[in-house]
Amino acid sequence: MNKKPAEKVRKVRIESYITKEEYEKVVSLAQQCGISVSELIRRLALGQELNSKVDKEAFLDLLKVNADLGRLGGLFKLALTENVRKVASHRELRRILHEIEERQEELRQLIKLVEKAVLKRSLKGSSA
Repeated sequence: MNKKPAEKVRKVRIESYITKEEYEKVVSLAQQCGISVSELIRRLALGQELNSKVDKEAFLDLLKVNADLGRLGGLFKLALTENVRKVASHRELRRILHEIEERQEELRQLIKLVEKAVLKRSLKGSSA
């Protein structure tokens, strides 16, 4: 068993009175971070980094959507080689392909922004 050294065992309790609305906000924030209320309060009181589970999930969702757009663009290009021009005009096909590429570029920019923010927070938290 991994027992904590005696100096690491948490025995001191801190109490605080808050409103029901404040409590609900604290519980909600703890859930967003994927930690207990006690751990949330401890991290906040000690100035430690909070990592949002929601942020991580949103970042992964962005990556998935970007990959889906890439596959869609690939399938679209394949369809162009399979002589789909019978169904739509050449101009319409190019417009659709251009829109796919624009959305993919927008996603790439969002991913870069989120990645920088997450890295900045991680580096900031590790130096504390």
